[in-house]
Amino acid sequence: MEAVTFGVLGTVVAARDGEALDLRGPRHRALLARLIAARRRVVPVARLVDDLWDVPPARAVGTVRTFVGDLRRALEPGRPPRAPARLLITDGPGYALRAAPGAVDAWRFEEAVAHADRLPPAQAPARLGAALEEWRGPAYADFGDEAWARGERARLTELRLRAVERRAELLLGLGRAADAVPDLDAHLAEHPWREEAWRLLALALYRTGRQADALAVLRRARTLLAGELGIDPGPRLRELEAAVLAQDPALDPPAEPVDAAARLWSRATEAYDRAVATGARARLESTVGLLRDLAVTGGGGLEAAREHRTAVVAAAEETGDARLAARVIGAYDVPALWTRADDPEAARRIVTAAERTLAALPDDPSAAPARCRLLATVALESRGVRSPRGPEAAAEAERIARRLDDPALLAFALNGTFLQSCTRAGLAHRRDAIGAELVALAARHGLDSHEVLGHLIRVQARAALGDLAAADAHADAVDRLAARYERPLVGVFTAWYRALRQAAGGAPYDRAEAAYRAAAARLDGAGMPGLERGLLPLALLGLRLARGRPADVDPRVDWGPYRPWAEPFALLDEGRDTEAWSALRALSEPPPDLLHEALCCAEAALALALGDRAAQDRAYRRLLPAAGELAGAGSGLLTFGPVDDWLAALGRARGTTGTPPDPGR
Repeated sequence: MEAVTFGVLGTVVAARDGEALDLRGPRHRALLARLIAARRRVVPVARLVDDLWDVPPARAVGTVRTFVGDLRRALEPGRPPRAPARLLITDGPGYALRAAPGAVDAWRFEEAVAHADRLPPAQAPARLGAALEEWRGPAYADFGDEAWARGERARLTELRLRAVERRAELLLGLGRAADAVPDLDAHLAEHPWREEAWRLLALALYRTGRQADALAVLRRARTLLAGELGIDPGPRLRELEAAVLAQDPALDPPAEPVDAAARLWSRATEAYDRAVATGARARLESTVGLLRDLAVTGGGGLEAAREHRTAVVAAAEETGDARLAARVIGAYDVPALWTRADDPEAARRIVTAAERTLAALPDDPSAAPARCRLLATVALESRGVRSPRGPEAAAEAERIARRLDDPALLAFALNGTFLQSCTRAGLAHRRDAIGAELVALAARHGLDSHEVLGHLIRVQARAALGDLAAADAHADAVDRLAARYERPLVGVFTAWYRALRQAAGGAPYDRAEAAYRAAAARLDGAGMPGLERGLLPLALLGLRLARGRPADVDPRVDWGPYRPWAEPFALLDEGRDTEAWSALRALSEPPPDLLHEALCCAEAALALALGDRAAQDRAYRRLLPAAGELAGAGSGLLTFGPVDDWLAALGRARGTTGTPPDPGR
């Protein structure tokens, strides 16, 4: 039986296998919403008449029955004539919607919140975060003024607000105060009367070392409550303000439970400190190993590893020992998926140090493993840079690793090969082969992080090739491995893939947009600015263009590195065609990264809008190798729709030559 799902956390919608259903008129939707609000219980026809009309028409009962028939045909189009309905059933004096427990987003949300209360504190925030992503807008948004919806709207809204605050409370208890701040800020912007949210935000700010900001928040809460409601803050807010002013130690983060792993770590580090002298060279190698482990633990760890890595490399170079420097630089074999550096200047310094060390290494077989690691480092850290050196270094590292028959070296080198495989459009098959080899290699030799990387690469590649079922399977494998190996950051990528999946799978525009926005929220605090900056507006631009909608570019948002491709759309919207033409002509070729095809499509859209034959020809040539693929889906994050659609549009347009707009327009 086909899966029919319903959504009321936002506008009221229904879908079959992800495809939106036509619910006819507003009263059809109201009838469906009323039955969902009844939570599988029967609603008598007389009650439905009263709820659907302020002044019922003469044949209201017959009209309700007509609406029911229309909805049944939409929900179960394959039902044989006279066969009993399975979803919208007749029961005694009325009707009931017998949807499955997981078929309604509001019911899934309630179950997820209840389930989070039963989970260990370390797991509950993620469950609550996933539950909150169900929301697309206010509950029963189309029927906010209806009396029958008020109670259910109020109940669901209060449950949502408590879930936001409970998640923040859990994060504070886990010592993750910085992760709680952004959600609480947004929460209070919409619901400034929540005293508990003010308290949690102030406490989170205090625990991140922002005492002045914490006091400012508490005073803002006091002013708002007194000025707007005429009440004083409650005792918990007053007590917190006094404790912040006194810097009460009771406000400090709770000590983490001392489990067996923590005790072992503490004892091992104490023994290391006793055995290894301060400043010893062994400490440099140990430090880079620690940074490597730190980088996969989460956003804060990744940022800390990136911050300290260049200092460790500089210290190793200062010893004058090329072999030591090579080991320190090459030991940071953290798998890298995104083809744009988070800190381009730090990456450039690492590449320069690696090249210097390569030149200083002795040219003998014993240095081959170190040389391989240095070359792989050059390939990884020069990703997204259009230069022959990156691909050359990747190819040489891979040759050395295969000759040495070292699985860990080969996995590191293949990562470099992957990151240098975006030099033009249409290379998804090549990346898929790299991902498949990494998965097999890592599984055979216990290379946990590279096994995750291989599956993520295949998510991207299979999505680009339009094989979304295979991409789904690899995304599921990633989530399982991430849970097993404690790799929290990879959930960011699978969340974005599932948003792409909605966009590519034809989900309603509003749902696809909401999925992108929910995925973008996962980037807050993830420590990946090279991925985060400009990604959401670019994804939404791709969604609009793929659906044939206006570009609707807002130049005020942070477009990050994609601004050169966004600004001409804004100029067009303002009627400044001549400036848009000039901006289009000034565009350079998109960087050699996973969004190359997406930016080519943005350029194609501009060229089509302006009738620029030269730009159309350029976009056509660049996109042609990717014929048959989904544009931009090789990122695993977003899509601009089928490449073939863009090629067809460009092919049609190239029959005429555009001329520059008249500057006097």
